[in-house]
Amino acid sequence: MIKLKTPEEIELMRESALVVSKTLGMLASEIKPGVTALYLDKLAEDFIREQGAEPGFLGMYDFPNTLNMSPNAQVVHGIPNAEPLKEGDIISVDCGALKNGYYGDHAYTFPVGEVAPETAKLLKVTKESLYLGIEQFKTGNRVGDVAFAVQNYCENHGYGVVRELVGHGLGKSLHEGPEMPNYGKRGRGKQFKEGLVVAIEPMINMGTRRIKQLKDGWTILTADGQPSAHFEHNVAIVNGKPELLSTYQYIYKALGIESDEEDNFRQTKLAL
Repeated sequence: MIKLKTPEEIELMRESALVVSKTLGMLASEIKPGVTALYLDKLAEDFIREQGAEPGFLGMYDFPNTLNMSPNAQVVHGIPNAEPLKEGDIISVDCGALKNGYYGDHAYTFPVGEVAPETAKLLKVTKESLYLGIEQFKTGNRVGDVAFAVQNYCENHGYGVVRELVGHGLGKSLHEGPEMPNYGKRGRGKQFKEGLVVAIEPMINMGTRRIKQLKDGWTILTADGQPSAHFEHNVAIVNGKPELLSTYQYIYKALGIESDEEDNFRQTKLAL
């Protein structure tokens, strides 16, 4: 069900999104060779609670942890474990938080130390496709406009676009309508209206788009064992245009990265 949000609700959702953004920023400086996903997961749980929020994923559908942590060939929904990260790994960190009755939910794929050039390119292209999708999230456009923008850009780089997993609406429930796939045709699907809030999240594979699931019932892997990247933002339609509720600026501040990639999608100035 699609539930449009009032301006007041959108501001509450911005608070929830920023809990997640700050959590990812805190984790950014901790992600390095030798660290385990379980250690990072505990840091995240404690940090979210310190901000007056609850971990959004913990216990949902019986998921056992605070973070979905998916290294290398894992696409999404990885369960944190005690295996140390290695130089050259990548790891998608997907985090949710519940505050004031609303969810924030976004993700970033981190390099662990120095990664291979082809892996770095996968991360770059996937993140660029996210913003190309966000550009199309405006009044009068449709789900297919966002989906086509992501698919076209990534497939033109030779990557596989995952079909079975999609972005989604966001609000008092973690998963609301509409579904936001990363493939599709322009002009198709639900039309966007003022007050809609969604999570747009390209999941892009270096090789085949095909995936498989581990017996744990959660972890999704690429079928060919090649790396996968995942980036996700929370976006509202405000004054007919896309308004970012989440930010990667806390990550970039922790890592000493300068970026203006979000500037075109923010009518409300962000105070870090």
